[in-house]
Formats: sequence, structure tokens, C-alpha cells
Amino acid sequence: MTVPGTLYGVGLGPGDPDLITRRAARLIEGARVVAYPALAGGDSFARAIAANMIPATAREIVMEVPMTPARAPAQAAYDAGAARIAEALDAGDDVVVLCEGDPFFYGSFMYLHARLAPLFAVEVVPGVTSVTACAARAGLPLAARNETLTVLPGPLPDAELRARIREADTLVLMKVGRHLSRLRALLDAEGLLDRAVYVERATLPVERRLPLAEAPDPAPYFSMILVTKGADPWL
Repeated sequence: MTVPGTLYGVGLGPGDPDLITRRAARLIEGARVVAYPALAGGDSFARAIAANMIPATAREIVMEVPMTPARAPAQAAYDAGAARIAEALDAGDDVVVLCEGDPFFYGSFMYLHARLAPLFAVEVVPGVTSVTACAARAGLPLAARNETLTVLPGPLPDAELRARIREADTLVLMKVGRHLSRLRALLDAEGLLDRAVYVERATLPVERRLPLAEAPDPAPYFSMILVTKGADPWL
């Protein structure tokens, strides 16, 4: 009887391959099967990060995920990807799933985990998050002592964003993209525009760090806004 393989959800960090952990690198370099999401009809950022570590002999399972507001097409893509991964696991092969950032922090791996964890052994390998990478590149400490760190997705409605912005000590706004002008206006209205830093494509050669007032509109998908309300609270 064939012993099923193990599913590994491997965090790759924000983009610079040097930020891949040693554990993740060993798993990728020894993989017989790797899987990763890709834009429908496009490239995979996750694969690009780990490209130099993937063995030439590895079988690759590509999950083409459409980027649409509707959830059904993406869910169908993860259904299909999970089925292909399950076939490999049932055949006794371990499968290494590549995930930019951290698998459980806005990571695509969580959708595969929900489908496959009840059936197979799973190990999640954490990765450097985009939040910590952007903070490091911008030179902005995120939290000290009893401060709270609030992470908000940009598509949230204005009223909810406004309420949470007012409660936060340090604020991270993710999924900025086409929402940048709206988010900038909200922060300006709260008197926080001069405390806001914009970072796009952190750790990559094309990285940009700007005051939010100078950020491009619309912003690319891999962009973030960091806001610190206090003055040197870590001193």
C-alpha cells in the first residue's frame, strides 16, 4: 500500500530570494512535485522568486487563478488545483506549494489547506511577510510596548476604514492598487497624510518608497501604506 505524501505550504517572503528561509529552500531543492498559483494566462510571482531552487526534474502543477472580484472563478481554480495535488499525494509524492509572503497571511495556500488538510499530512513553513518587509525597508518600527498594530485591506468600505484608522496606533493598509486615491483621501481627512509612507514591490530591484502624498495612482497590486501616529514611541 502506498503511503500518501506530505503537503508543504512554503512561504517565500516578499520577493527577494535571499529572504527565503533555509527550511523552505531545502524543501524546494529536494522537491519532486511543486505547485504554485499563477495569473490566468500570465506568470507566477511565486515561481519567479524560487526559480533558481526548483529542480529541473520536478513536476510542476500550475494553478491559473483569475483576478476577478467574483469569488467563484478563483474557487474553481483552487478546486482543480487541489484535485491535481491530491493525485500526487495519493501516489506517494510530497508536494511543495510555493506561496509568496507567508502562507497564512493573506496567502493563497490557505485555500488549498482548507481542501486538503482533512485528508493529508500538512506542514506550513512560515515566510517573511510583506508587512515586516515594507516596515524594514521604510525604517519604520511597527509596534512597541502595549501599542496595537492594525492591518486593513484597502477594499473595505470607507466607514469601516475610518473607524479602524482612528483606533490604531500603527496602521498597515494592504491591497492598495486602484484604491490608492480613496485611501489617501481618508488619511488626509484624518490628518495622517504626513505620517504615511508608501512602499511598492518591497525588496525587489524595482522597489519604490515614497511619502504617500507622492505615490502613483493607481498603485500596483504589490503595494502598501504604513502609518505611524506616535513620535518615536520606541524610545
